[in-house]
Amino acid sequence: MKKWIAAALTVIATAGLALADPLEGTWRTAADDNGNSGLIEVVPCDDALCGTLTTAFDSSGAEMQSPNIGRLIIWDTEARGGGEYRGRLYSPDRDRTYNSRLMLSGDTLTVSGCVLGICRQGGVWTRQ
Repeated sequence: MKKWIAAALTVIATAGLALADPLEGTWRTAADDNGNSGLIEVVPCDDALCGTLTTAFDSSGAEMQSPNIGRLIIWDTEARGGGEYRGRLYSPDRDRTYNSRLMLSGDTLTVSGCVLGICRQGGVWTRQ
């Protein structure tokens, strides 16, 4: 009986892993206008996905201190199908928030955003 309970608990515990959204995980951003990049950890947030800057890198690739570490970079992000995600995106180099469009293809994420009709390409992020 104990083996059956242990097996059932294992199935329940691992079932959530199988349901993880493909966007979840750690992503290395493209270099910004200053040549800096970062690691964004994407996790579920309520009914959507959000991503927090966990590590920042300068233009030489060295880890650096940043006041934006711990800040939400993407939020209210939801899958639209076909690898497309829509939500909100904060750009630290421009101190601006955009309506985002993220296109997931394997281990790459093409990022873009618009505000007041002005759109900007955020480059290609790579899964770490």
